[in-house]
Amino acid sequence: MLKQIWTRLLGLSVIAIASVFLFATPAFATGVYDLPSVNSGENLWVIDQAGAISLDSENNLSAELQNLAVNQGQEVRVAVIRRLNYDDTIDSFADKLFDRWFPTPEAKANQTLLVLDTLTNNSALRRGEMAATFVSDDIADSLLKDNLGIPIRKGNKYNQALTSVGDRLVALLSGQEDPGAPQVQDNFDVESNFVKAGEGDQETSLVWVIGLLLAATVIPMVTYFAYVGLPGR
Repeated sequence: MLKQIWTRLLGLSVIAIASVFLFATPAFATGVYDLPSVNSGENLWVIDQAGAISLDSENNLSAELQNLAVNQGQEVRVAVIRRLNYDDTIDSFADKLFDRWFPTPEAKANQTLLVLDTLTNNSALRRGEMAATFVSDDIADSLLKDNLGIPIRKGNKYNQALTSVGDRLVALLSGQEDPGAPQVQDNFDVESNFVKAGEGDQETSLVWVIGLLLAATVIPMVTYFAYVGLPGR
């Protein structure tokens, strides 16, 4: 009898936890159509779905990007999301979002898109043909790795990271001299601490698996002893 109770409780607990994991978690994932539509010239510069930055930082960055668009005709959009769908990478998501917002080469020409996933802290930058004449491939890599990456890797400092990227992009797209990457003040190991694509998802999956196993063991035991009492009592 006790064995049957134990088996039933274990099965129900595993099913309940697995259901939460499989059905609740995707609700936090973001697809390209979960973000609002944006057209060229539209006054929407920062979409922070993850709530990663303060309202002041978002307003300051939006104002800076608005001035850039008015004065230089170059438009920069920033999209910050909580997590990707399981079948997306940061690069595939950025490609699809860039194509959705600006479907033709002409629409893309003066556009720059920065995408950041706060679950893995992976990021991507997309540039149209004209924007790419101001922001080379090497500078684009530095923007992601240094301006964005260093503040995030040193404590998830999203306000500082996005402000740094915005300042440098505005300078570059205004035709000014490249202000360069931020200076690292200590011996912080940039390469070894950088989250590579896929690593964050693997680590998160491992945590979920361990959590499920522990919960599947502990919950039935607690439930059982709550009903029948501790041995010897």
